[in-house]
Amino acid sequence: MKTAVAFDFGASSGRAIKAVFENGKISYEEIHRFDNIPIERDGHIQHNVDMIVGEIKKALDKAGKIDSFAFDTWGVDYGIIGEDEKLVDMPYHYRDSRTNGMLANARKIMSEQELYFETGNQIMQINTLFQLMSEKSLDKAQGILFMPDLFAYLFTGNKNCEYTIASTSQMLNPVTKQWSNEVTKRFKIEKSLFAPLCKTASVVGEYNGAKVIAVAGHDTQCAVAAMPVLDGENPAFLSCGTWSLIGCELDEPILTAESNALELSNELGANGRVNYLKNISGLWLIQELRRNLNAQGNAYSYNDLEQAARKSEAFKCFIDPDAPSLSSPGGLWDKIKSYCEKTQQPIPETVGEVVRCIYESLALKYRYAISQISRVTGKDFDVLHLLGGGTKDNFLCEMTANCLNIPVSAGPVEATALGNIILQFIALGEIESVEQGRKIIAQNEKITNYAPSGNGAWDEAYERYVNVIENYKEEN
Repeated sequence: MKTAVAFDFGASSGRAIKAVFENGKISYEEIHRFDNIPIERDGHIQHNVDMIVGEIKKALDKAGKIDSFAFDTWGVDYGIIGEDEKLVDMPYHYRDSRTNGMLANARKIMSEQELYFETGNQIMQINTLFQLMSEKSLDKAQGILFMPDLFAYLFTGNKNCEYTIASTSQMLNPVTKQWSNEVTKRFKIEKSLFAPLCKTASVVGEYNGAKVIAVAGHDTQCAVAAMPVLDGENPAFLSCGTWSLIGCELDEPILTAESNALELSNELGANGRVNYLKNISGLWLIQELRRNLNAQGNAYSYNDLEQAARKSEAFKCFIDPDAPSLSSPGGLWDKIKSYCEKTQQPIPETVGEVVRCIYESLALKYRYAISQISRVTGKDFDVLHLLGGGTKDNFLCEMTANCLNIPVSAGPVEATALGNIILQFIALGEIESVEQGRKIIAQNEKITNYAPSGNGAWDEAYERYVNVIENYKEEN
């Protein structure tokens, strides 16, 4: 019997899951949860690492004697370590405005196509490379650590850089699985600032008698590691939470001009394969709308929002969830109204209408992405595995199945934490491989299946949706 704690941190919340592996089964429970609220200072948004470390210690105290623990987090963000081996400053949040305009500056150094051929990453201004272009503390840096590696360092004193989190940076070559010489040279980034690259499921140190393990540091790759694939399936995946990451597993990256133009990303998976995917803004839109409404004194639960949406008119208006104007905090409803005005669509006037607009737009964007991925890869997907917190959202699951017109297999809810746990037990020698871990999950976790309804209204809505988003492009 082995016991592990998975620390699964999102950009808005964090939790600790304690798991036991015994007799070929995994049992687990949440032992600690906290709000991961960024701090605002001098007009910038930063991560409160001191607070998070305090919450980690609380969770470890609750866990008692364990064999290991590990961290997975959101991608792209990092901390800078100075000469005193401490953080120079709190890490910046990827939604901070400091990267505004950095894509234009980057194009003067290296074309987007060259950058894509070297890194395979969907080019987004939140990516680490563009954050480093705006970094004012780089001259003080003795090291750069991505968020999961940073937390491991703070508890072990050992610096490592796990592959999956490094592959979100726009600096790692997905073919060589090493830092791109061309990118680091052209952007004048010292490769020596990065810790040694380490494989997923590696022991990187100890803390109070427990092994600290580098699992798939990128939470998406942990979720995909827990995908309960069945024999004979040709699956796509959708890791759905604050962000939606939709794609499939490949043996090799796709580094073509078409792939770049379609904004598809090659990221390294926990099992050594490539996760070929598109990043789409996810349930953050619902979360942000609810925050905005609550701040105005209108208390809505998520169920209240869903019920209001179910009662509202279908297919009234659509947004591109990834429109730059919708990506920053505050005033989301007004921003959606403005988007609809500019695209000559009806304006959502009620809470239910704006929530339904978001839900339908997400489902339609998933179809848009899957059609692109299918075209480039030649794959004909027969099931979508929906993983993570979004599996609890029945309305979204139903819409996604109907819109894509393929079955949706929703679960496990705790996919990210379970992927983290599986990888720890692989490192501890209890589970042989990711494939074995997936079989354990498929046999023991609750999976809910949603069959498409065959409603042709989604096809008509999709034609309208494509017209809206392709004919309206905002300045990035």
